[in-house]
Amino acid sequence: MTFWNSMFFKTKALFSATSKVSTMSIFDKNILPYKKLDSNLKIVKDKIGKPLSLTEKILYSHLEDPANQDIERGVSYLKLRPDRVAMQDATAQMAMLQFISSGLKKVAVPTTIHCDHLIEAQIGGVEDLKRANRDNEEVFSFLKTASAKYGVGFWRPGSGIIHQIILENYAFPGLLMIGTDSHTPNGGGLGGLCIGVGGADAVDVMANFPWELKCPKIIGVHLTGKMKGWTTPKDVILKVADILTVKGGTGAVIEYHGPGVDNISCTGMGTICNMGAEIGATTSLFPYNCRMADYLKATSRCYISEEAAKYSESLLTPDKGSNYDQLIELDLTSLEPHVNGPFTPDLAHPISKLGENAKKNDWPVEIKVGLIGSCTNSSYEDMARCASIAKEALAHGVKSKIPFNVTPGSEQIRATIERDGIAQILRDFGGTVLANACGPCIGQWDRKDVKKGEKNTIVSSYNRNFTGRNDANPATHAFVTSPEMVTALAIEARLDFDPTTKSIKGADGKEFKLSDPFGDELPHKGFDPDGSSVSVDVNPKSNRLQILEPFEAWDGKDFENLIILIKVKGKCTTDHISAAGPWLKYRGHLDNISNNMFLTATNSENNEMNKVKNQETGEWGGVPDTARAYKAKCLQWVVFGDENYGEGSSREHAALEPRHLGGRAVIVKSFARIHETNLKKQGLLALTFADAKDYDKVQPSDKVSLIGLDQFTPGKPLKCILRHADGSSDDILLNHTFNEQQIEWFKSGSSLNRMKELAD
Repeated sequence: MTFWNSMFFKTKALFSATSKVSTMSIFDKNILPYKKLDSNLKIVKDKIGKPLSLTEKILYSHLEDPANQDIERGVSYLKLRPDRVAMQDATAQMAMLQFISSGLKKVAVPTTIHCDHLIEAQIGGVEDLKRANRDNEEVFSFLKTASAKYGVGFWRPGSGIIHQIILENYAFPGLLMIGTDSHTPNGGGLGGLCIGVGGADAVDVMANFPWELKCPKIIGVHLTGKMKGWTTPKDVILKVADILTVKGGTGAVIEYHGPGVDNISCTGMGTICNMGAEIGATTSLFPYNCRMADYLKATSRCYISEEAAKYSESLLTPDKGSNYDQLIELDLTSLEPHVNGPFTPDLAHPISKLGENAKKNDWPVEIKVGLIGSCTNSSYEDMARCASIAKEALAHGVKSKIPFNVTPGSEQIRATIERDGIAQILRDFGGTVLANACGPCIGQWDRKDVKKGEKNTIVSSYNRNFTGRNDANPATHAFVTSPEMVTALAIEARLDFDPTTKSIKGADGKEFKLSDPFGDELPHKGFDPDGSSVSVDVNPKSNRLQILEPFEAWDGKDFENLIILIKVKGKCTTDHISAAGPWLKYRGHLDNISNNMFLTATNSENNEMNKVKNQETGEWGGVPDTARAYKAKCLQWVVFGDENYGEGSSREHAALEPRHLGGRAVIVKSFARIHETNLKKQGLLALTFADAKDYDKVQPSDKVSLIGLDQFTPGKPLKCILRHADGSSDDILLNHTFNEQQIEWFKSGSSLNRMKELAD
């Protein structure tokens, strides 16, 4: 089904006025699953016999076989039946190409595609959208026709950012959803367990296979008190990131609870859950409460809140006495506004210390650009509170000193803030309203105000601020904070301006201090509603789309004398492995996008990026070029890496590209969860040093052998021999988390190959 805005909003309005059917959304025929979930949960509770957290309730109620499932946190692999799948246009290309390869006729669960990633910010919303439709015509056509053929909901470019659309239309308390984007956890703001995955996981679920997840540990965040002044929901997750760091949530779900929960809006809870991806969490969520009911009502889904209320205690809130593996206490009353960065989202600074810390570390204090919006902070409440700051500044004759970019989260938000005058206030303040898309948050920003390599500072309300993430400039110091703080900082354009204590000079020369920001949580007037015969279209000569060829299966032999392509030093996110920005246009063409592999990863041999030695010829060259040279000679290779390898985006291409260019194993100190699974899905060995110090034994010129693959079993380490150039060698042990099913993926060459074997 294709959703054009006018048809969509008319359908929604008609449905809201007449229907009492308790479906999962107005676009689905599937009934809300509460009755079945409650029944499944009773089976598990009788077996476990102890209080359960909300995370456990939602997970265990979605088990494929609740009576016989082994359940142990951090150990067991749960076989689950998610309620729906969501994909954005960049990741959906490869996922749909894989689904087409499976030979199946229709998706088995409700699935949607959202075109939000391929729209580059340059001039403004209308112009940028026109250019995106022109430049990405064949990709959008492919996704549209594939959606129609395989029963997938299609949200056209301009409809909005995937996570905002999910919150407005598809999320509901108790939902289990997987999405091919790392910020899928946004749906936890409406009480759903929404988890970011790679495209191959999505294909499994669309093909009616159970989805597998290692039973997560649970980190509880007990909230007390009430936010005041300049403190916002964004500051909650910025503080939690400070406490847990970028890998502290790995293998765990962050479950917020306590009396402070009721003092946060539904969209504010979404903000907190969204950015949980930055601490490596499997997902984050909040219990069902009145703020969620208010949001469901405002988005024409009263029928869901009525059904949810019936199951609130049994299914949608944690039991008293439920157990957490770690507990964090956070008092909202004493929480100070934070600004995190640069270069990593867990480097936290209270606003009172930001200027001092910037000067101490020689970060540029002058701010060049302010940006608000994105999937993390683009709600009506966010925009209204920013407008209150802008309006007060304008009343004193001042406005933003710097470019100020505004990204609405959806067409519904854009239309509503236009109607209510909020968008015009932000324009008068100096703002440019961009398209309803991800834009600069994911590197889709044609930035012109600084040259590449020029040291500068930007401040945004986004979620992620890795090196070069927003503008492809490694010298840009990016900081993340609340949209309110971005707006205030834009007035003075300096990191050492603290709006909670300092005054501003008005146009009349008199000083004034900004009032605490305020804004309606939801619009008083409601949201503005204006706003098999099919063949899949793929041109064989396209440089944007490419039908996939299956990866080769394992030949049953040990991997002997693998070449080391690169030994990565330090942080290696999925952005380092597969850059975004201008490369997004190749997301549907595996061979073309593989030319970005490891472009910004640091080579330990020379401390340089995109420069490795060809171990056969002795020549230095780019990483993808060297990998292609090895592949041309049928030489297989391995990558070594550091801690939390693959953190960041769910970007499946970061696993597909190494596999495509001849990689066989990735050996690191530790993995980020999604990337580890993505590597396994593509038939790569994802291995970790049994002793992290063995990383130092690896020399770039080594030949690497992985021994005992015929005895590859769960829980049993693999032996690795490092043969050095001087004739000596080191034997080391490598751990892994492969279970029996995942080992079959490796043997078959990929999870998709295995799926086809089982289907035949």
